[in-house]
Amino acid sequence: MMRIGMGYDVHRLGKERKLILGGVTIPYEYGLIGHSDADVVVHAIMDALLGAAALGDIGKHFPDNDEQYKDISSIILLEHVGKLLKDNNYTIGNIDATIIAQKPKLAPYREQMVKNVAKALNINENQVCIKATTEEGLGFTGEGLGISSQAIALLN
Repeated sequence: MMRIGMGYDVHRLGKERKLILGGVTIPYEYGLIGHSDADVVVHAIMDALLGAAALGDIGKHFPDNDEQYKDISSIILLEHVGKLLKDNNYTIGNIDATIIAQKPKLAPYREQMVKNVAKALNINENQVCIKATTEEGLGFTGEGLGISSQAIALLN
């Protein structure tokens, strides 16, 4: 049986944080504020995968009041989600994610993001698509106050 899950995440931008998206540290004057590394695209992917498997969400598995997850790499958390899926006899069909950010330009980093996600989940790179778009200056992402991401995943 095929199952589909959708994920969404958003974090505010702030000074003195690294900007990490898809496990890639991107040179930028601002970074995402959060308990972990605040990698919105990986968080959206994890929620899509967990939702498709009806295993809850990232807040259930990695609560933001648990010190063991403070500043942790979201790629490590994604590896854990992959293990949960395997333990529950799910295989990943594909993942499609979009990052919504006015700045910086993300095209130069997308290939490495795909590689990082595929490696963490032990799947082929052609099963992962990560795209980026702006919001033409509209809303909190368009104003440069934050970055959001949406993802959808198919499980078998």
